[in-house]
Amino acid sequence: MSADGALFLRIDGVDVDPSRPAIGAADRGFNYGDGVFRTVRLAAGRVPAWPRHAAKLASDLARLGLGPLDPAGIERDLAHLGARHPECIARITVTSGTSARGYLRSPDAALTTVVRATALPAWPAQRATAGIGLHLCTLRLAEQPALAGVKHLNRLEQVLARAEWNDGQDAGETQVATAEGLTLDAGGHAICGTMSNLFIVEGGRLATPDLSRCGVEGVQRGRILDWARANGIPATVEALPLARLHAADSLVVCNSVIGAWWVARFCGRRFMRPAWYDELAAALDRDA
Repeated sequence: MSADGALFLRIDGVDVDPSRPAIGAADRGFNYGDGVFRTVRLAAGRVPAWPRHAAKLASDLARLGLGPLDPAGIERDLAHLGARHPECIARITVTSGTSARGYLRSPDAALTTVVRATALPAWPAQRATAGIGLHLCTLRLAEQPALAGVKHLNRLEQVLARAEWNDGQDAGETQVATAEGLTLDAGGHAICGTMSNLFIVEGGRLATPDLSRCGVEGVQRGRILDWARANGIPATVEALPLARLHAADSLVVCNSVIGAWWVARFCGRRFMRPAWYDELAAALDRDA
């Protein structure tokens, strides 16, 4: 294991010592954030909903004018990883490759693909049972429709937002630790968490923010929308002013690593655990 906790590292289909990674200094992912990534959880050596992740990688690359993706090569890398570390977290990074200095991409540059794995974090069990605290971030997301929804490599907004609270903040007073932060756009609409997508529950319906101008569209978000509609729960994508969150019955955040966490505390208000939370969590554990 490397000093930063990496269990496994594979670059362009070749195993690399995790303690001595070998990304070139001319790689555009390193220099310009020119690329995309996915963070997934392996269970029993496999990635749940892998076809959705592969499609999202390909779609995000196309949005940046990159591709084509080699999904078979990534699947081979994940198979190697799953055989060695069947329960772990993997990050799949695809960059536009190397080029000479300057913003212009080299027309003949090959994509660089990195699969890196780390151990599963030891999340407190009460995050599923007692819920989490959600911090309202002061950082506002910039609007850029050309990049909206894409999980590209420039995550500085999320880095700055995540620095606004400490793990376990306020846990002594409320017994509900702050585990995520909510980011808004410049107009005060809820967009997404620093690492997650958001759903609000109003009566018998679900709503998730419109991400056409900023934010990251995660695979788990799409799975929850499909699950809700398959179970007769109205689910919409729409602009969500902050006031809608304050008045909601329940809040849920999700991504492909944590699954879904329900929010017990946000901006001084307590929220209910959704009645269908256990059914949703079980559905997200299935390989679909």
